[in-house]
Amino acid sequence: MSPFEARLAKHAALADPTRLRIVDLLTLGDLSPGELQLELGLPLNLLSHHVRTLEDAGLLVRRRSEADKRRSYLRLTGGALDGLVPGREHQAGRILFVCTRNSARSQLAAALWSKASSIPSGSAGTHPAEEVARGAVDVARRHGLDLSGCVPRSLDEAGSAADFVVTVCDNAHEELGGTGGAHWSVPDPLRLGTPEAFEAAFTEIEHRVNELAPRLHAA
Repeated sequence: MSPFEARLAKHAALADPTRLRIVDLLTLGDLSPGELQLELGLPLNLLSHHVRTLEDAGLLVRRRSEADKRRSYLRLTGGALDGLVPGREHQAGRILFVCTRNSARSQLAAALWSKASSIPSGSAGTHPAEEVARGAVDVARRHGLDLSGCVPRSLDEAGSAADFVVTVCDNAHEELGGTGGAHWSVPDPLRLGTPEAFEAAFTEIEHRVNELAPRLHAA
């Protein structure tokens, strides 16, 4: 069975509300079938069916009691719930964040990435501005990041063919026609230019960085 098929089997097993409840209860510790039956109020034959389904999916194991040999305990297998969150993993030697002007979103993303991952990062623009936006510098400073020395750079200057490219604005994504990396549709804070707009962009980018970082592995 492939890792994807194993994951699929676990999701199928957990799609039943009773089986999901059994797994919830076992996250706290081991329970005997009798204890589960009392907790759930199920007939023993129906409980046995659900337990077998969870065992077949690799979620549960059974161990004989060392005290009363007629009794057994159920527990979650080691790493039973690992990998159940949908997502694709990827290897990367460097990640490059790209927006149109390289003056706000891509600069913030690169700075946040450096805190979340050991994979090197950079940023670039398809049409770089002359300087980083004041609002981006200010929101970064409020969150303990320093963009004061950053300078917008072009994609040709800052990028390489080996980069895992993440576009953080729709204009850049559509201009490039897809990069083989990822796209984050983050609203441009410069359209409003308010501290609140930059704060909202920072919050969204931070969330996305923290979601992506565990899925990228150093090449």
